[in-house]
Amino acid sequence: MKHTKWAVLVMLVTLSGLAVAQMIGSTRIVTEVPFEFVAGNRIVPAGECAVQAGTLDRQTLQLNNVAAKVGLFLRTSTTESKAGAGHYALVFHRYGDQYFLTGVKLQGSKISYRVQESKAEAELRARNASATDETLLAYTK
Repeated sequence: MKHTKWAVLVMLVTLSGLAVAQMIGSTRIVTEVPFEFVAGNRIVPAGECAVQAGTLDRQTLQLNNVAAKVGLFLRTSTTESKAGAGHYALVFHRYGDQYFLTGVKLQGSKISYRVQESKAEAELRARNASATDETLLAYTK
């Protein structure tokens, strides 16, 4: 009986994990970005950008700007908040007129993605440049 309880518990945890991976893997969020920005040490032109999971381990996101023919994979880390996000969004740090993609939020999910800092942003921070957060709302497509 003891082994049966453990087997059921392991199965439930595994299935719920697969369901979350499936949900995140199939979610593709899109937004119109009105400015050029840096993501993963690459410059991405203004325009419609789509973001989706790049791997099932949820540590890599795929970003595409089809009109500009830019596609890249971004290493991320995940953070979990107490409440789910109220909307889909791309989050940027702004230093003057330079923008850096720093995160992605999924509506209803407690998990948010933190994009690995680029070299250019690290240099700006090292010079004590002040940043403001900019959030662009997105939608699923």
